[in-house]
Order: sequence, then structure tokens, then C-alpha cells
Amino acid sequence: MKHLTLLLHRVIAHLRDVIYGMALHDAFRHLRRTRGSLEHVFLVITIGDLLGIPVLPPYHTLRLLPYLVPEIAAWKRRMLRERDLTELIG
Repeated sequence: MKHLTLLLHRVIAHLRDVIYGMALHDAFRHLRRTRGSLEHVFLVITIGDLLGIPVLPPYHTLRLLPYLVPEIAAWKRRMLRERDLTELIG
């Protein structure tokens, strides 16, 4: 009996994964890409002066700086890395 319930739980988990993959996976990938590009735009607007793009007055940047400090290093790496045309296709 114990093996039957374990098998049933595994089958249900696999069915849930298949349904997720068929119905929702593309939507979640699209939402992640959209969120990432919106975060890039937000960071460019707020701390773009690190790349030489003065957009907002420093007052707003200083108010937002404590929330943005953990993301600055990764953001600069993403913005300054070379891009390939094949990345834009996928």
C-alpha cells in the first residue's frame, strides 16, 4: 500500500510538471525576460551616470542607492559585456 501511494505521488508530480511545461513555461520565460529588461532600464535611469549617461538628478539616485548597491556589480557586468547576434535571436 505504501508503494502504491508513493507511485501515485510520483505520477501526479510528473503530470504536474508536464502540464506546467506545456502551458506555462513559455509565459514564465517571457515574464522573466521582460522583468530583466525593465530592471536594466530602471538601473540605467537611476545610476546610468556610472556608465556616463546622466539621466536623473543625483538626489533621486542617492535616495535609491541603498536598495541598488547589491545589484550594481552584476548590472555593470551585464551592461558592459559584449553581445553576440545569436543571443538576440533566442
